Amino acid sequence: MTSSDHKRSGLPDPVVAALLALGACVFFSLLSASVKQLSGELHGFVIAFWRNLFGFVFMIPWLWRHGFGSLRTGRFGTYLFRSGLSVISMMCGFTALAYMPIANATSLSFAAPLFATILAALILKEQVRLRRWTATLLGFAGVLIVLQPGTTDIGFGEILVICSAFLTATVSVIVKTLSRSESSQAIVTYMVLLSTPLALGPALFYWTWPSLESWPYVVALGFFGTLGHLCWTRAFAMADASAIVPYDYSRLIFVTGIGMFWFGEQPDHWFWVGSAVIVAAGLYIAQREAFLRRSRGSDALAIQATVESAQPGIAADLNSTPASRISRNPE
Repeated sequence: MTSSDHKRSGLPDPVVAALLALGACVFFSLLSASVKQLSGELHGFVIAFWRNLFGFVFMIPWLWRHGFGSLRTGRFGTYLFRSGLSVISMMCGFTALAYMPIANATSLSFAAPLFATILAALILKEQVRLRRWTATLLGFAGVLIVLQPGTTDIGFGEILVICSAFLTATVSVIVKTLSRSESSQAIVTYMVLLSTPLALGPALFYWTWPSLESWPYVVALGFFGTLGHLCWTRAFAMADASAIVPYDYSRLIFVTGIGMFWFGEQPDHWFWVGSAVIVAAGLYIAQREAFLRRSRGSDALAIQATVESAQPGIAADLNSTPASRISRNPE
């Protein structure tokens, strides 16, 4: 949807941005469902490779249009490290879906902002006050409610999701440091270019070719990811990051429905209680982060949220997103 399209529709920008954000969450949920569907046939490492490869294919038009001039950098090592962590995080998350319900995996993945708060304090030396620490602790209490340690065994899938969330938080800290000196185009493009070859090596150890019936789901990995990120970045272009980030939690509703009707999964009441606590804590941290960023005259939350969501395979025009207008000094 272009700007002229929504102006003709008579809808204000915040409403269109909300619809785009919700659309993105639907596409991301369908991406997770495609991974879950393929997990019965392919190893998570192999699925991650196909996700990156088809993401790269959908990224080609953007690369063709913008070229590689923005890729000159003196921080290639940081880009390589960041891409490696992103690939490991994706492999952990995709593999986990073979062992646990899709809704539970999504709920636990929302622990990433909680880990990010801790890492920001330890690594970036950000000042985290009592209210954010309290929200972080409550969020981890929600994680424990979902996991129910002591009453049920914490399985391999749950461990993988927690590891994936921690790595996602680590990547967000690296993105913050990169955004001080690097363009948003370079941050995203390097991830796309590096992630596919990095994902291939581990995938070869578990390699099997998809069956003929599975190829539509393999292609869907790139298709739904691209549509989701296109909607997500355009939503950020039309509204404040603090207004868009909370919509990400609607994925929990969509994946729960998909899990129930597609995979026959039935979440228990502890899932809903724990998820509510995690979401509430995450929303508070996001709003508090946005307030602090505004008070410092910076939109760094926008680039962090936009680029964090930018898994390999985005054919979005980043020049239309807030990431292209970010201050080079987010602190």
